[in-house]
Amino acid sequence: MTIELTSDQACPCGSGQSYGDCCAPFHRGEAIPATPEQLMRSRYSAYALHNEVYLQQSWHASTRPAALELPLEMQWLGLHVIDAPVPEGNQGWVEFSARFRHAEAIEQLHERSRFVYEEGRWFYIDGRLPTTAKPAKIGRNDSCPCGSGRKYKRCCGSSG
Repeated sequence: MTIELTSDQACPCGSGQSYGDCCAPFHRGEAIPATPEQLMRSRYSAYALHNEVYLQQSWHASTRPAALELPLEMQWLGLHVIDAPVPEGNQGWVEFSARFRHAEAIEQLHERSRFVYEEGRWFYIDGRLPTTAKPAKIGRNDSCPCGSGRKYKRCCGSSG
């Protein structure tokens, strides 16, 4: 089940643009991402919106899973692009971290995604965890990673 956003709502990818001016045209098939970073951001938004169709379409056929199961209870909280160099030839990569809530815990995914340019468009190949990546541990008195500005224990870490 895809989550719907209106065009004027903030884009989940954190670009600072509205969804209608950012990732929506990619999701609707009206535009094609011009760079690996645009594709990665649009895929993050697709995960946040549970848009399995777009995720499958933007995944390279050589590594695409037969089916995706996106847990509806998983909530994506924010994306931070760490590095997105100019692609070399038909190869590109983007390193990012993304925060999400699942099973009442807030976790972080840190990945270096690989992309390939074929048939006039970029495709996601796979992602690798950087060797220095460590799981994020959030203390009760730390700022909440959702960006609210409140302490974790008074925000996403509260039990009720």
